[in-house]
Formats: sequence, structure tokens, C-alpha cells
Amino acid sequence: MMTFKAVQVREEQGAYQCSVVDKDDFAQPENGEVRVAVEYSSLNYKDALSAAGNKGVTRNYPHTPGIDAAGTVLASSSDNWKAGDRVIVTGYDLGMNTDGGLAEQIQVPGEWLLAAPDGLDSAEAMALGTAGLTAGLCVEKLQRQLGELSGLKIAVTGASGGVGSVAIALLNQLGAEVTAISGKAQQYDFLHSIGAQHCVAPSMLAEFDKKPMAKPLFDAAIDTLGGDPLANLLKIIQPEGAVACCGLAAGVNINSSVFPFILRGVCLLGVDSVEISQQRKADIWRRFAEQWKLDDAAWSALLTEITLEEVPDYLARFLEVSVSGRIRVKL
Repeated sequence: MMTFKAVQVREEQGAYQCSVVDKDDFAQPENGEVRVAVEYSSLNYKDALSAAGNKGVTRNYPHTPGIDAAGTVLASSSDNWKAGDRVIVTGYDLGMNTDGGLAEQIQVPGEWLLAAPDGLDSAEAMALGTAGLTAGLCVEKLQRQLGELSGLKIAVTGASGGVGSVAIALLNQLGAEVTAISGKAQQYDFLHSIGAQHCVAPSMLAEFDKKPMAKPLFDAAIDTLGGDPLANLLKIIQPEGAVACCGLAAGVNINSSVFPFILRGVCLLGVDSVEISQQRKADIWRRFAEQWKLDDAAWSALLTEITLEEVPDYLARFLEVSVSGRIRVKL
């Protein structure tokens, strides 16, 4: 029987061990399934949670994480896909309770696949991954609400992470004046290199904990944290400004008054990258292939590429140490 390589997380006496193993080839796809030769994947926070045994992400082990994959169709039982098609897979259950993209092959329902747009190859798609898709959705929502972003003062929380860093690079390319909010002072040089004009510590937001409103400092913001940072951001947004919210690392509750909304008309824009329509995803991927295509200078600062064999070590460190920018996995 033929085999392929994959990252596998195993549960052993309450501990979780991660390694690269040889897995047997999938059975011939049926009932609309498609088998994809994965060329590139990427690492995301959710992959690290899965590898650490977080049962809110992955219920059963052994398991292959990886919520992103890009490659070429090998075999298909779907009328919509044929061998040789270039595809991107993100979201749905990939890498959660369905074996994911940190493997040389995946086999998933055909409706999970998107055609890779012209001008965006597998390597570029996985330099972005779900983090880049989410950043793009945040920027697109701000554009829909505010129009042209050039010249606007925009803050980004969780700035050194995957979503935050891609958002900074994209906003800078679109002409915004970007302030990176990060508690990792050692990453400020990195943040400046990808386009942040200003870097400040989260303590700047904590100053407003006990104030219902404060002097407006930003026209808009992208928040990846939720909790108190989001509540405080809302207090310092200019009238008719907006905050795009896409994360919960700092908490799921927002302790905010209605004042930012009814006295300044601030809009809070929720962003989801998992359950949105394939049409919405395709639109964001097309933008990254065309008008949002990031230049080489941005990627040289943003991107680290690793092999599949290096993934277990990176996942082990992901939740414990400072990981900045995007990590692409070459299969």
C-alpha cells in the first residue's frame, strides 16, 4: 500500500505527543469527496491548540492538525472538481475533527474547496492562510464602512500575530497610518519593518479602563483580542469610525457602555472567516491576487518557511514563546 507523510498528534496517558508519521493512502474518494496533494500549509493558533490537546478544538486523537491547505486535486468524486485543479481549503472542519493540511494529502468534501485565483499560487496562498484571509476580511469590512482607508489612523491589536501582522502590512500598502498595539516590545523592530508607523504597549489601552469615553485617537481599528482591549478601543475611536473584531484571546466578554455607539456613532464590525460563504472567501483571495498583492519586501519581513519535519517543534513552542508573522509549511 502507498503511504504519505503527515503530522500526527497522539494522546498517551493524558499527554499529547506530536511527530511526523507515514499514513496509508486514502480510499478512492466517493460521495462528493476530493483528494488533494497538499503543496503548502501554514501554522495557526488553532493548530497549536489542537496539538496541545484542546478538546474544544479537536475531540478525538490520533489526529492531524492544519486548518489550511493549498495544492492540486489528485482524484475526485465531485462533478465540480477534476484531477489537476488548483485549489485552496480553509475553514469548515479541516484540521479540527477532520484530519488537516499538515500532511502531503487531504481528502475532504468537494464543497470545502475553492479554485485558486490566477495570480495567487499555492505558496502565496499559504503565506496568507486563514490568518491572512481573516485580516483581509477585516480590512474589507472597514472599507465597506469607511471607504478609502488611505490617510486614516488605524490601530491593530495582537499586532505581532498572524492576523495582526498581515493586517498591518496590508493597511500600510493601502496608505493608512498604522499603530501596532503589542505587549511584545522585542517585536517592535519587526512591526516597523512590516509597515507600522507607531508601536505602543497595551497599557496605553488600560489607561481607559475606568472611563466610559476618552479623547478619540484613531479613525478605526482591527482587534484580534476581544475582552478589555476591545472595550477600551471603542472609547477612543473618532466619530463615525469603526472597529473590526475577529478574536477572543483576551476574553469573550466586552465591558462597554453604549456611549461610543450613541454619542459617536462608532460601528463594531464582527468578522468570521470560517462559516462565511465560499463567494466571500473567493472575493478576498482574488483581492490578494490582484489589488492587494503584497510586495516582496513585506513578505521578506512577514514570512518564515519551514518543512513538515519542523512542524512538531514549532507547534510545541507556539503557545509558549513569541511567534511573529506567518509560518508557511512546505510539503
